[in-house]
Amino acid sequence: MSAADIWNIVLMQGFAGLSLFSVLLLMGLGLAIIFGQMGVINMAHGEFMTIGAYTIFLASTLVQNYAPGLMPYYFLIAIAVAFVLAFGAGWLAEWALIRHLYRRPLDTLLATWGLSLGMQQTFRSTFGPKEVSPTLPDWLMGSWAPVEGLDIPINGMFVMGLTLVVTGMIFLLLYRSRWGLRVRATVANRVMANAIGINTRKTDRMTFAIGCGIAGVAGAAFTTIGSTGPTSGSLYIVDAFLVVTFGGAASLLGTVASAFGIAQTQSITEFFLTGSMAKVLTLLTIVIILMIRPQGLFAAKVRR
Repeated sequence: MSAADIWNIVLMQGFAGLSLFSVLLLMGLGLAIIFGQMGVINMAHGEFMTIGAYTIFLASTLVQNYAPGLMPYYFLIAIAVAFVLAFGAGWLAEWALIRHLYRRPLDTLLATWGLSLGMQQTFRSTFGPKEVSPTLPDWLMGSWAPVEGLDIPINGMFVMGLTLVVTGMIFLLLYRSRWGLRVRATVANRVMANAIGINTRKTDRMTFAIGCGIAGVAGAAFTTIGSTGPTSGSLYIVDAFLVVTFGGAASLLGTVASAFGIAQTQSITEFFLTGSMAKVLTLLTIVIILMIRPQGLFAAKVRR
């Protein structure tokens, strides 16, 4: 095997890592907003991702059966619907459960774990225990070969573009909108935010729902690289918490950096080692870095 072949393999594994990076980043962004900004340990975050994935599958099935002419267009519309459905489910979960448990992180962990098991059973009863995959539009299939021996999947490039758009929108919302101003004021000093007229309860609910909606978009992106089952989301929840913790709990920039580092390390080492050994190596590296820097890569300074 020549040096050029090895370099092409590394590049292809790197681009494969970008697909994983995109899903991890979208999951991590939603979790960073909920966990980092609100202090809620949401163990059901993966199930909101599954809502998005099943939304794409349902849209694919309905369009294929009743409006096949819409196949080239349904995917983009279904992504927006996935966000809306996950947002609505998050809004309802915050109103019914989470709002009673603020400032009690261990209680939120147990309550959302129970919510996660309940949602998994709902998925199992509704869609069955087997994994399903949507029929993707033709424009998402195939690959792009910029040079001979290097094939870059088109679906991976689309997911990467979607992730960049969502990430940019989150940064704009947090730092250039009234909602973002309220969130940052509430995180900095909740009592003072209440005193100046900010409805912190409403801000909390909107924040939790937006975080869940982003997880729904992550689920939509996930359907381009894997099949969906009742427990698909739970397989990513540990990685998502690692991304947020490693990057710094309240830092969106840290979330981006840690998602990229974890995804690329795991993807490239998987080619040279077994999948489980690559996972162990990635986790060991994160543990060592967190022992040296327990506050994460980018620790946010906020007033308490």
